[in-house]
Amino acid sequence: MTHGPLLIRGDFALVTPDGERIDARRGTVALCRCGKSALKPFCDGTHKAINFRAGTTREG
Repeated sequence: MTHGPLLIRGDFALVTPDGERIDARRGTVALCRCGKSALKPFCDGTHKAINFRAGTTREG
């Protein structure tokens, strides 16, 4: 999805900036990119309701 969540598949660990592990509970997760999800860091579909559009340039 161009403007949807970031999909992560496989063997991974989600960790907070403080080093605490976040239980993903499955082998594939959708991470929020719009910043408006009520389930952060996971996507709840809010990007559709707010008509989120990902940037077209990369920083870094």
